[in-house]
Amino acid sequence: MRRRFQRRVILWAGLWLACGAAFASGLQVAPVSLTIKAKESAEGLWLSNTGDNVVHAQVRAYHWTQEGGADALTASRGLVISPPMLQLAASERQLVRAIRLGAPPSGAGAVEDAYRVIIDELPVDSEGKKGLNFVLRYSVPVFVEPAGAPASAPQLQWALHREGDKTVLDVSNSGGTHAQVADLSYTDAGGHRTDVAKGLLGYVLPGAQMHWAVKAPAAALAGGGSWEAMINGTTAPQTISLADRAR
Repeated sequence: MRRRFQRRVILWAGLWLACGAAFASGLQVAPVSLTIKAKESAEGLWLSNTGDNVVHAQVRAYHWTQEGGADALTASRGLVISPPMLQLAASERQLVRAIRLGAPPSGAGAVEDAYRVIIDELPVDSEGKKGLNFVLRYSVPVFVEPAGAPASAPQLQWALHREGDKTVLDVSNSGGTHAQVADLSYTDAGGHRTDVAKGLLGYVLPGAQMHWAVKAPAAALAGGGSWEAMINGTTAPQTISLADRAR
């Protein structure tokens, strides 16, 4: 009896910056992020099947927080998905709604809330097919705006330090909305540019701190140069302190 092998390919839909949809063989998801306005109760995702075979998918919502410098997903009580299970024939597409339960964040100093919608393609056991069976996972960020006055823009504080043989970047956000961080670079006094983190580095949620290991050695990032990063799609200079310590 031959063994069948399955492999799950995880596609974090939030990784695409200047793209309206995340593309893969068969299952497609658009858009790559959602924002639910305070006066709205739902937003929609389109799931499409561009392959030749039927696609089965499961869609779930999780509350998204950041703890200890890392992402954390927990069971959602504030966002539900309709429908949570679906089947798409070839060339078919379906609207999936992310529905907010209860009121949006409110009160003095209210900040944006965050969720992740996880879309899993379910494996189909097809008789007679050999080799690898690829299935997909998308993770779509969903942000819920607070009621009342708009939440403040992200306010980022940066620090770089050594942790063993790694260089670690700490980024905290004291603002009221998320920051999508990408394309971090350092240019030294001689004009030499180093790409510290090319492409999407990740998100920093309001009131949270994230830690990321970067490839560039700390020694190459000293000497009074300048920093630049793309924050929520806009490139701007940044101030990053170099902590003289090892963890």
